[in-house]
Amino acid sequence: MQKADGAQAGDMMQGWNRAIELIERDLTTEVEVRALATAALTSEYHFRRMFSSLAGIPISEYIRRRRLTAATAEVLEGLTVLDVAVRYGYGSAEAFNRAFKAMHGLSPSEARLPGAVLHSQPQLRFHLRVEGNTDMKHRIEDRPAFRLIGLKARVPLVHQGPNNAIIEFQRGLDPSVTKRLLELADMEPAGPLSVTDNIEEERTEGSELDYWHAVASTKPAPEGFESLEVPAGLWVVFEAEGKFPGVLQSMWADAATEWFPANPYRWAPGPEMLSVQVEPGGTHGRGQLWIPVEREDLR
Repeated sequence: MQKADGAQAGDMMQGWNRAIELIERDLTTEVEVRALATAALTSEYHFRRMFSSLAGIPISEYIRRRRLTAATAEVLEGLTVLDVAVRYGYGSAEAFNRAFKAMHGLSPSEARLPGAVLHSQPQLRFHLRVEGNTDMKHRIEDRPAFRLIGLKARVPLVHQGPNNAIIEFQRGLDPSVTKRLLELADMEPAGPLSVTDNIEEERTEGSELDYWHAVASTKPAPEGFESLEVPAGLWVVFEAEGKFPGVLQSMWADAATEWFPANPYRWAPGPEMLSVQVEPGGTHGRGQLWIPVEREDLR
């Protein structure tokens, strides 16, 4: 696959910084994420997904914290809470007080006291990191439509640490379910698969997503199982082998921070699939991560 050259990657970073500057033009007004994605020359879906991966927080949370940081400065300058609340689009002083306390752990009046410790959200800047020290085994697959068959649960999104809802869902599965599913698997990626789909747009902590225990198949779903029709399209497939679970966590991180910024593809809507084969003992194994992509328009 042809890599984007340094100039193209640099243009991508400039686009993302244009989006940040668009937020900063007037923090008292709401900014549509669609407009930020346009400034970054990409799709809204890819912008949201990549921002969360690169910045560590969803774009909506970043904007909220930047606006509260600016509003806090005005509170400390002596403006009334009501004036600041109205200026930054809060429905009432009470609503602003709640948001202020959620960020700082203090009320606006407490924040004005000497020695008060406050939090702030610095303005982000995106920079091109030219290292290339990670050898990422990957391939691009152009796949026909297929079907996911399995069982699913609606679970909260957890950015860091274990997802207890997923753990409990997996524990509750009868071993016969996996055996029956594997009889239906007749195509790659090899099952069983851990699949995430239908993630709430904001991608904030605690927002919900569909988690599937499934297989890829061309067969109809038997009674007792659910199915998801996946349209034809492009996929990037990452492969990794090593110590678990660190090797899988690195695969997700490297995809977001190194592969996407350096290659002419963007994240596309659709299920994200993880296939894992663990060696006896459970400490080592191999994994494949399938992410739907589309060609990026590097203008």
